[in-house]
Amino acid sequence: MIIRRAHHHDVKAIQTHNILLAEETEGVILHPDVTLRGVQAVLADETKGFYLIAEDNKTIVGQMLVTREWSDWRNTWIWWIGSIYVQKPWRNRGVFSRLVQSAEQEAKRQNVAFLRLYAHEQNRPALQVYTKQGWVQEPYVMYIREIQG
Repeated sequence: MIIRRAHHHDVKAIQTHNILLAEETEGVILHPDVTLRGVQAVLADETKGFYLIAEDNKTIVGQMLVTREWSDWRNTWIWWIGSIYVQKPWRNRGVFSRLVQSAEQEAKRQNVAFLRLYAHEQNRPALQVYTKQGWVQEPYVMYIREIQG
């Protein structure tokens, strides 16, 4: 298995994984065209983030999106990890660990303060993996406010 940055030719696999991820973890059905354009936007503009891909025998078996947040408290970047998906036959085989290790190595090179992620509170399998892998739950409560218009 290799971990690499995503390329434009990976767009359909990432789109498919994002759709599967939303349905599996939150019961949300994503619009394929919107999801495709969202993935294309990241791949076209690295300021939006980047994807790491886990690949085995030229087959994408997992992915992770990394986006950036500027921390004025620390005067450096924080990286958010999201859109984490590992194909079912590849779960519990170290794919997520390898993706995180790759992100951490790149983060160290770029003086990133730390990695953050969030998960749906009902996504018990993911929460167990994160805890097992040494992620620490923070005391923050997340809110959202949709912008209309």
